[in-house]
Amino acid sequence: MIRGPPQIVQKCPTGIVTVNRTNIVPRTHRHALQDLRQLRRRDSLRLFSSDHRILKFCTSEEAFQPKLVAAAKLQEEAPQMLDTLPSFKLSPGVAHPLGVSETESGINFAIFSQHASAVTLCIILPKSVHDGMIELALDPQKNRTGDIWHICIKELPQGGVLYGYRIDGPRNWHEGHRFDDSIILVDPYAKLIEGRRAFGDESNKMCRFFGTYDFNSLPFDWGENYKLPNIPEKDLVIYEMNVRAFTADETSSLDQDQRGSYLGLIEKIPHLLELGVNAVELLPVFEFDELEFQRRPNPRDHMINTWGYSTINFFAPMSRYASCGGGPVRASWEFKEMVKALHGAGIEVILDVVYNHTNEADDENPYTTSFRGIDNKVYYMVDLNNNAQLLNFAGCGNTFNCNHPTVMELILDSLRHWVTEYHVDGFRFDLASVLCRGTDGTPINAPPLVKAISKDSVLSRCKIIAEPWDCGGLYLVGKFPNWDRWAEWNGKYRDDIRRFIKGDAGMKGNFATRIAGSADLYRVNKRKPYHSVNFVIAHDGFTLYDLVSYNNKHNDANGEGGNDGCNDNFSWNCGIEGETSDANINALRSRQMKNFHLALMVSQGTPMMLMGDEYGHTRYGNNNSYGHDTAINNFQWGQLEARKNDHFRFFSKMIKFRLSHNVLRKESFIEKNDITWLEDNWYNEESRFLAFMLHDGNGGDIYLAFNAHHFSIKTAIPSPPRNRNWYRVVDTNLKSPDDFVTEGVSGISETYDVAPYSAILLEAKQ
Repeated sequence: MIRGPPQIVQKCPTGIVTVNRTNIVPRTHRHALQDLRQLRRRDSLRLFSSDHRILKFCTSEEAFQPKLVAAAKLQEEAPQMLDTLPSFKLSPGVAHPLGVSETESGINFAIFSQHASAVTLCIILPKSVHDGMIELALDPQKNRTGDIWHICIKELPQGGVLYGYRIDGPRNWHEGHRFDDSIILVDPYAKLIEGRRAFGDESNKMCRFFGTYDFNSLPFDWGENYKLPNIPEKDLVIYEMNVRAFTADETSSLDQDQRGSYLGLIEKIPHLLELGVNAVELLPVFEFDELEFQRRPNPRDHMINTWGYSTINFFAPMSRYASCGGGPVRASWEFKEMVKALHGAGIEVILDVVYNHTNEADDENPYTTSFRGIDNKVYYMVDLNNNAQLLNFAGCGNTFNCNHPTVMELILDSLRHWVTEYHVDGFRFDLASVLCRGTDGTPINAPPLVKAISKDSVLSRCKIIAEPWDCGGLYLVGKFPNWDRWAEWNGKYRDDIRRFIKGDAGMKGNFATRIAGSADLYRVNKRKPYHSVNFVIAHDGFTLYDLVSYNNKHNDANGEGGNDGCNDNFSWNCGIEGETSDANINALRSRQMKNFHLALMVSQGTPMMLMGDEYGHTRYGNNNSYGHDTAINNFQWGQLEARKNDHFRFFSKMIKFRLSHNVLRKESFIEKNDITWLEDNWYNEESRFLAFMLHDGNGGDIYLAFNAHHFSIKTAIPSPPRNRNWYRVVDTNLKSPDDFVTEGVSGISETYDVAPYSAILLEAKQ
């Protein structure tokens, strides 16, 4: 145990002193740096002040109580005295669990690195204890078990401590290593992350991220009457949304400190209930750096990443979604409050999770925060035949090595954490085809990770949804390995519905197949219609309004010369590109948006809509708006109020109609006696009209007709079931409130004129 008297630190003209227990020797900068390297290799403890002055070196002992101390910076600077630090007792610690855990012996730290040769734990204590950084170099003989490095510290505070790691190892680039012990790295298993406190604070754009922990707080109170919604998949109506963008705009009328936060979302739950959705799919809420584009000059350095598809850590909730800049502990608590409130309203919470890549970018311009510096060869796919360059199947510079055993366990632990700690109800996996690649990037038919997720007991109650493609061309719509558990974003549904509604030739058969549940894709083994997540619009691409207002993307504001974003949008501007005051074109656009929504809500499968489409949100033709923390992405509550009695009303009533009619939410695929296709023109490429009847078995049949011609169609209406009459519920050609009449309008004759680019829905009622 080291308990020496305060050491006197002498100023020297070179600006650096070296410290030992008996003397102080002025050194030149060169000699001092040599001493530092020797001490780093030899000793287990270094102390730094908050501005990174070297405070003290001492040898590794079971306990230490450093006193005083200070060396000057590399520039000349007078030394200063520091208060006495508390005593800490060190022990080797244990290898599991990974991350930080509280044990009888103290606070245990454990991190995986197979190829590291040196690991140093860096700790910043609360300022009330010590204003500086402590570095503990782990002894590979005592503090390593297999590939896990670990240490336990007695009497370390139970909260308010920041920590990270410096890790060194082979510098052989061609073998896949990217070690750099000058960087303090985030623990992959950190449950909370501390960074800047205010979202988009450009004065702090170069901030460093640290892990932290909280063993002080009491367990979250979920309430005596709390229960999970447990909504059957066939009954889901999913609302894809962004936590920040939902309430960030001043038109939300929330206090500024609450805008863009988890608590802000709680305040707007009444809107979700009025709309009628019963599940929210949250764009990424894992910790990410929204200012990552601004860390170096580049064409995108004006942008703020508001979508969050750039994960720093897979366990920590986004800390800057806390209200009042409250930080990571508050973010964790408020996230739980949000989930609790949504569940209390009968709304499930699905997280959009990004395990296909991280924020660390590529080899040309890396942004090393964690995995790259911990063990690049393990965590990322590298091309060993091409100088071990990072493989890029995610389009963001790197590809997470999901089917490596260590990485697979990290992902499973992360998913379990969000289910057990935060009570989420499911996950949508971004670019999930990456999960179907081996460690060398080759596609595999039975990927271990996908199977493990399917079979995991903790995840058994969760909705599991794949985005079944990646940026390397692995398109798995209808073919995603599923073990009868996985649902899929049905990209073919999106494309076929868009093309038919806008009037493309030869699309009627495909449109009918998608409306009926995409049996051609999902009627395999024990899969169900609800395994098709049907959508016309998602976060990436055009909004619904822009789909009917723009033929081309308008992405100049993104700084990439218009080269970003999808070119195949299957959109139609209805006659004029962009905004117009032409009443006829605006009326046509309104009809088309209602046609799309009607088709979505009467299709077999699980419908998903995008936040803002309920009032006709526009991004002015930008189909890749990930970097705009403005009204381009932010929900416009004023526009919602202006459309409440028209556009919003139709969308809400259509959702509620779906949820009140079982015939639209079948558990099994449609059989011949469930539907009557009123069609004898299937093979006419020019036919853009489709009519059919859905039979519910109790006489409550539904008749639907979609006309994508530019002229009206007089169609024969079949006889209703016995003792029933047809009532018109929907005619998208009519103005509100006649476009949707819940109780229906009687007097339907034997024929009906379906207007150009419109659709009708009739219900058989007594």
